[in-house]
Amino acid sequence: MASGRDYLDYILEQLSGLDGITYRAMMGEYIIYYKGTIVGGIYDDRFLVKPTEAAKTMMPDAGLVLPYEGAKKMILVDDVENRTFLSDLIEAVYKDISR
Repeated sequence: MASGRDYLDYILEQLSGLDGITYRAMMGEYIIYYKGTIVGGIYDDRFLVKPTEAAKTMMPDAGLVLPYEGAKKMILVDDVENRTFLSDLIEAVYKDISR
């Protein structure tokens, strides 16, 4: 199942407080970048982030899921309504990756 543009637009609106959020469409899904670095994506209308230490700390009960068959597992973000949490999460994931 491909992700809908409406869900992408919703997530982008939730992250609109961050400068440097971009995306790329790829095979019906969307890769999310922050400051040019992949931090997550939208797969089957689910927002997933890379399983960095910061992401695991911020979401200790979140499950790891496959974005698609053959991919590495990512963390499912359930609290997409909380803009502050999402922004903090993306910044934390970015910091872990860019070290």
